[in-house]
Amino acid sequence: MSDQFENVTVNKQANLYFDGKCVSHTIIFADGTKKTLGVIFPSTLTFNTGAPEIMEINAGKCRIKLAGQSEWQTFEGGQRFDVAGNSSFEIETIETLDYVCHFG
Repeated sequence: MSDQFENVTVNKQANLYFDGKCVSHTIIFADGTKKTLGVIFPSTLTFNTGAPEIMEINAGKCRIKLAGQSEWQTFEGGQRFDVAGNSSFEIETIETLDYVCHFG
């Protein structure tokens, strides 16, 4: 995964979720695709997905449990995980997470 994105539009308004435990900004590419860049502060949260997602972890550490699974998996900076569309995942942020969410 790239360290930077070129030629994008950034929405100034932050996306705030779970009382500020997750904060992100949407970036839009020239072809119309969108990603979010953000942080998740230490917490345990459940996210629902519409489209499939790839969560790229830039820094930090978390455990996730995908819908329908009983086992938690650990991820940290430099790793990523996939989430199916129309699904959900639980995330326990152990160290503040710096992430990129790729949609589609």
